[in-house]
Amino acid sequence: MTQPESTGYDYDVVISGASLAGSAAAILLARRGVRVALLERRSDPDAYKVLCTHSITANAHPVLDELGLVPAIEKAGAVRNKARWYTRWGWIEPKAAPGGPELPYAYNIRRSTLDPMIRSHAGRTPGVDLLLGHQVTGLVRETGRTVGVRASTPQGEREIRARLVVGADGKDSAVAKYAGVPGREYENGRFGYFAHFRDLPLHGGLGHTWFLDPDMAYAFPNEDGVTVIAVLPGKKWLPAFRDDLEGSFLAFVRALPEAPPIDSAERVTKITGTVNYQLNSRSPKAPGVALIGDAALTGDPLWGVGCGWALESAQWLAEAVAPALTGRSDRGDRRNPGHPGNLDASLAAYARRHRRRLRGHQYLAADFARARPFNPLERLMFSAAARDEAVARHMHLFGSRLISPLRFLNPVAVAKASAVNLKHRRAAASAAPARLSRAEP
Repeated sequence: MTQPESTGYDYDVVISGASLAGSAAAILLARRGVRVALLERRSDPDAYKVLCTHSITANAHPVLDELGLVPAIEKAGAVRNKARWYTRWGWIEPKAAPGGPELPYAYNIRRSTLDPMIRSHAGRTPGVDLLLGHQVTGLVRETGRTVGVRASTPQGEREIRARLVVGADGKDSAVAKYAGVPGREYENGRFGYFAHFRDLPLHGGLGHTWFLDPDMAYAFPNEDGVTVIAVLPGKKWLPAFRDDLEGSFLAFVRALPEAPPIDSAERVTKITGTVNYQLNSRSPKAPGVALIGDAALTGDPLWGVGCGWALESAQWLAEAVAPALTGRSDRGDRRNPGHPGNLDASLAAYARRHRRRLRGHQYLAADFARARPFNPLERLMFSAAARDEAVARHMHLFGSRLISPLRFLNPVAVAKASAVNLKHRRAAASAAPARLSRAEP
């Protein structure tokens, strides 16, 4: 057990939730000299999140590298998440430019492998106390700010005081609820079901995503020869799935273009999912409180961004608040490094970064979650990406959340896509008379 200093606090930070976001934040904060209590409501150290895309987008690779997890992830057999996307204009197949660098990647890895790995890593990190079986039941508040948590533990109720409480406890965050953090919900016009299959070959060994406009599906290969298949239809299909979940799921997959041969593969899990997965956006901070991962922002699962954003937000928080928590902050009251104003200024900086990096992505995702057909701009970019390798690479950067929506749709990119489609239409028009001439007797 970490010995607290005589500051009136048991720890500098208490984190509720020891999955990806919470464990990553604990590691990164502790390495910066912060004393951390990492609480996990489940007592099993091997517990893991079930409802997940099991994919980490390339934007989070630098965080995995900083955490030191890349060697362990690769040793576990994680699959680098290269992919191809089906559209009605053809397949988008991002490839590295000739003579250019490899496309950015991260990993497809099941949470049953990843969660215990990162939680164990956190528990071994000096400065982190991993407290399993600790469920937050309330917050401790003084003079208008949060100064700790109340938790139910195997030994009974306990109060843990800290200068900062971090909610890493998912989209239904208890910390956010107890702190009264404002938020916004977006309805999702799709529902989702998924299952895991072993020995399921995919074209090129790549992950596949099907944009069926507006229905969706994906197949992501993971470690140990297991592939995750998810279907995300519009809710008009929900009555059929409720009447016959297995039959509807399998029929949906069989009907996909270049469908994975699921009938010859071994299904190793039951079909699970959700029919009402709302997108949540909350303020990432309150006095004495920070939210990371799904607690701050819950994305649409069809994009597979949740794991990446959980890791990134953990890194952003650690970078922002560690100086204030260790007395090295240049914000707020410089004469008193422990003054709450330093921490509040750091939390404000974290919140600005969080909004700047993710708000645009969430806005587009919430709009697309209405299960509408492609709009004109989406038709332009997707069709051009299916016809041109440079546009496909540009789309890969956006799908990997390495560029912002504004950069994805910048005037140069839109002009390039327009030129690609114009060239395609001219080629098609020129080929039409030739085909007609060959068809004449």
